[in-house]
Amino acid sequence: MDKNNANQEDKGKFFTRFKFPSAYTILFFLIAVMALLTWIVPAGQYDRVMSEELGREIPITGTYKQVESNPQGIVDVLMAPIDGLYDHESYEAAAIDVSLFILIIGGFLGLVAKTGAIDAGIERVTTHLEGREEWMIPILMALFAAGGTIYGMAEESLPFYTLLVPVMMAARFDPVVAAATILLGAGIGTLGSTINPFATVIAANAAGIPFTDGIGLRIVILVVGWLICVGYVMRYAKMVRADHSKSIVFDKYEEDMEHFLGNKEGQDILELTTTRKVILIIFGAAFGVMIYGVAVLGWWMAEISAMFLAATIIIGLVARMSEEELTTSFIEGARDLLGVALIIGIARGIVVVMDRGMITDTILNAAEHAVTGLSTIVFINVMYWLEVLLSFLVPSSSGLAVLTMPIMSPLADFAGVNRDLVVTAYQSASGIVNLMTPTSAVVMGGLAIARVPYVRWVKWVAPLLLILTIFIMVMLSIGAIL
Repeated sequence: MDKNNANQEDKGKFFTRFKFPSAYTILFFLIAVMALLTWIVPAGQYDRVMSEELGREIPITGTYKQVESNPQGIVDVLMAPIDGLYDHESYEAAAIDVSLFILIIGGFLGLVAKTGAIDAGIERVTTHLEGREEWMIPILMALFAAGGTIYGMAEESLPFYTLLVPVMMAARFDPVVAAATILLGAGIGTLGSTINPFATVIAANAAGIPFTDGIGLRIVILVVGWLICVGYVMRYAKMVRADHSKSIVFDKYEEDMEHFLGNKEGQDILELTTTRKVILIIFGAAFGVMIYGVAVLGWWMAEISAMFLAATIIIGLVARMSEEELTTSFIEGARDLLGVALIIGIARGIVVVMDRGMITDTILNAAEHAVTGLSTIVFINVMYWLEVLLSFLVPSSSGLAVLTMPIMSPLADFAGVNRDLVVTAYQSASGIVNLMTPTSAVVMGGLAIARVPYVRWVKWVAPLLLILTIFIMVMLSIGAIL
């Protein structure tokens, strides 16, 4: 036992001495690498036509041609994160909209935390769940998966990290469990999208088929994938709860406890007063309204931000805060998430460099030629891996659908594969990549809020991604045979 403790102590000292690069450094490095590729990869472009149904221009198969190169230099690399905040041609919203949303969410959460309502609620929840804390994981992952499969829950999942990390830590888990519950929950829902308008519907429309085609296979992928993810997270959560030194962020334990829960030693348990109950009801209602607005009313970042701003003011009035206390609490909360807001712009800078360097269509053209003339099973699996590669470059599910489906889906006809299977391969590839890619603002932003180092997350989630990949390839192969 002493030897084991010594090993854990040595492990903690290693992580303290050796610091992996921060998310900012990793993303800037990737921008520089992408800029270097624009000097090597030939520039090219497809002809495009406006699709009234999709509301965007789509590439026309067979029209690729090389064009004059536009290599990206040092100035372009430095400008990319800034331009990334405004560029939204491949996304539903500009990064500046998402960043502003993050800052407002930070202010909202900071003010609610100031009232003591969140701490009092956490203490009440952990008391009622004592001995059954691990059951939060499958229940919450099912709810997030529902959001993913129904409307592609992504950026709107970010506020839940600030809420769920303290709950999981109070239940004697760690921030990784909280991050995995949200990221893998919503992610597996998006991977197994059924009626998601930002993935399945757009991709099916671009492929010229009803979005309900192939829904049976996607439901199987959704349900079995969810079971795999739940089992993986619960296994880790039980291990950490039994021995906290098994946590992959054990060396940050004291720091995380102070950040998320504060130093509560010697403090009395906060009373869940009537005012705090009302605040928690408004708090929960705000998230409910957000989900309804996105799924039913077509809201996006501007409307959601305005709603949370209104909720902030209402909670401040219910808590009888002074004007100075309300604004100060809001600004302090927004400041806590400033780094997350900046990460979103930097992540999108990678796509900006790639598009302006005119190499996106060149990569797509290479993918088009790679799948020509293959047998059905080989075709669909190669298609999957090509979509995986392209997903790293275009993390937006709708952007990837508009870019690739008009080119890839007609090739399925020649390979004897139904077009709905190509759609399934696309969304499965996009979904699995967006569980770990550094080009995704949702991944980098969520991990930053949970204070989970990106490199450690990748190492932890890698075995799960391998399991899911094998499962998806088997399902796609069965679909190609049937």
